[in-house]
Amino acid sequence: MINKAVIHAFCGVLAASLAALQAPLYAQEIFQSERHNFQVIKVAGGLDHPWSLAFLPDGRMMVTERRGRLRLIENGKLVRKAVAGLPNNITSDGQGGLLDIVVHPNFAANRLVYLSYAGKRSGRVGTEVVRAVFTGDRLTNATVIFRALPKSSGGSHFGSRLLISDDGFVYITLGDRAERTSAQDLNDHRGSVIRLRVDGSVPRDNPFTANNEARPEIFTLGNRNVQGIALQPGSGLVWMHEHGPRGGDEINIVKAGANYGWPVVSYGINYDGSTISKQPTHPGVEPPVYYWVPSIAPSGMAFYDGDKFPNWRGNMLVGALKDRLLVRLEIEGRKIVHEERLLRRKLDRIRDVRQGPDGFIYLLNDSSRGGIYRLEPAD
Repeated sequence: MINKAVIHAFCGVLAASLAALQAPLYAQEIFQSERHNFQVIKVAGGLDHPWSLAFLPDGRMMVTERRGRLRLIENGKLVRKAVAGLPNNITSDGQGGLLDIVVHPNFAANRLVYLSYAGKRSGRVGTEVVRAVFTGDRLTNATVIFRALPKSSGGSHFGSRLLISDDGFVYITLGDRAERTSAQDLNDHRGSVIRLRVDGSVPRDNPFTANNEARPEIFTLGNRNVQGIALQPGSGLVWMHEHGPRGGDEINIVKAGANYGWPVVSYGINYDGSTISKQPTHPGVEPPVYYWVPSIAPSGMAFYDGDKFPNWRGNMLVGALKDRLLVRLEIEGRKIVHEERLLRRKLDRIRDVRQGPDGFIYLLNDSSRGGIYRLEPAD
């Protein structure tokens, strides 16, 4: 006969465990910042190296796992069954895998989602972007709207973040795939930011469409490995950040036809300590708005314009992999005037930062035991 006391005790433990998923992460710990105090709430766990987060109008969340799965969070719980219908050539070699996800601004009507990933073809790998319809628990009508060419070997520097701007363009950030000179070659997608229409066609006003020796999708060049891009509310400006080598992580404003200098110039040095450039500026190169030496390895970017943290409104939030922290940046015009570092080594490597439709801030940590975490004010 089953012992009722044992059952009662087990149920109590189970209830406490489920409650902990929506409980403050550090036993009521209040984190202090210069402008707001806050708590960290664990929304969901059980994720394998989560990379990107998107919110659906019905309250569900979609999360990419770098190993190649797309997951759903429903009513605060991770749905066990992964979303079906992803491309079958996703490879998680090195830094690659299933990467970013964004939903179309008119998702409620068209159900369109966009995903970037490292795609392998004929033994070589490059960043690709697929557009698909999400219905029920699967993707259908999947169409690849972009492939970075040429593909190459190795598992480094894929980018890749996606942004759909208010004027209906898709921005795709790409890394140089550790082949530096590609970032200065207009006949090579690697080391650039791409701009397309939402259907995948090339806008006629892209800066290099009249150059027969350039790939018309290219919008900027000289980028090393961009892993953050966001639209600034009110200004219409698109900002991005990218990994430097040893030092020299940069924040830039995306400008049509701009050359951001890699590998001609950098505020960083090579990993072996050798010099990249004697001067960090060069004629014809767009200087960074802001940079970090030493590197923080930034990943994920969001502007905050919600009502839950009014004293952070207008600030930029950036996750960091190397120093395992969240960076808050204050902006005046086109300048970053103040930096604050939060949550150092509390959540492991912060891979993505998003503002939810509820006005809270959501973070993903890049771990084999990864999760979604929500920042709530505690003033």
